[in-house]
Amino acid sequence: MIADLAGRLGLAPEVLEGWDLGVEPGEAEWVQSGLAARQAWELRDYAGAASCAEAAAQAALAAGRQGIWWTMAYMRAECLMKQGQLAECRRIVQQLLEHRIVTESAGLAVRARQMLAAVCHGLGLLSTAVEHAREAVRLGARLPAGATVYIGALRALIAALAESGRLEEAWDHCRTLGPLVDEETTRQLCGEAEWVIGNVAFLRGDHQEGLGHHERARELLSPTADIELWAPFNKATAAVRLTAGILGPETLAAVERAELALSIVGGPRREHLEVALIRARWLHLTGQAAEAADRLKTIHAERSLLGRHTAGEVALLYGRALKALGRNDEAVELLDTALADFSATGLPHRIGAAAETTPTVAGD
Repeated sequence: MIADLAGRLGLAPEVLEGWDLGVEPGEAEWVQSGLAARQAWELRDYAGAASCAEAAAQAALAAGRQGIWWTMAYMRAECLMKQGQLAECRRIVQQLLEHRIVTESAGLAVRARQMLAAVCHGLGLLSTAVEHAREAVRLGARLPAGATVYIGALRALIAALAESGRLEEAWDHCRTLGPLVDEETTRQLCGEAEWVIGNVAFLRGDHQEGLGHHERARELLSPTADIELWAPFNKATAAVRLTAGILGPETLAAVERAELALSIVGGPRREHLEVALIRARWLHLTGQAAEAADRLKTIHAERSLLGRHTAGEVALLYGRALKALGRNDEAVELLDTALADFSATGLPHRIGAAAETTPTVAGD
């Protein structure tokens, strides 16, 4: 039964060994710490969950439970990611990928590669994110049809490709992802698939298709089921709508839903800055350049907390807002910063946007 369940989940049987084997008296520590970690996770106490997961991992390692060690270390990485501690999360996931258990389980390898892709994406290492997501998709294709980890890997690859401006390649993978979600797939997973497909449709200029996918995602992703997922979804749909020039009431409502959800769940400072950037973009596009510049000044001052590609977007928008206010000297400096950020992260399509915006100042 354990072997069958492990196969369905795409996991190594060792990961489920705690379900099959009795707990010796000396192993109580990892059991207690693991339960405490899961309880803290449910309460969104991610710092506490990370600490308990680390303790459980060390105790399991001492007891020779390699599968439990891997699971608890992975949980700690998830907690660190939730807290925005991406560099430390990356270190742990790379360590997990080097463990022998990964060579025995494609499912675990896919999970680790997918998380590593998401972490690199958040750090602005887009080319690296694409590489890890590609490997996750390659390994995930070996799993049973409809495996959730494979669907997650496809979503990670599509997101990284779209952010890198490789929209046609991203759309090709959307065609693979779409048929994988059906009536047997959970509502959340269906919603996440609709979300990422809609993002790419918007960026390709197919606004009607993008609206359709995002409307279905909004119906599937309930704030009562997962308020933490509700915030980034609304942030994403607001962002792509603004990029498409859609400034109607529903776009503003999405911005407000993202702000409200984030105010409830808290989250790392980086996420608050990203939502603030969306609000600043809406202000700028609706002719409120001074208000946008005020917000962007605060965000730009904390740019070190953002991925470099996002920091570049902040500098670009701030420069545009200052240009609209006639403050060309300051605008040029910011747009130069944006150019450097986009060059460093390999985003030629954004380099062009920054170059086109740069004003001519006296003496040029």
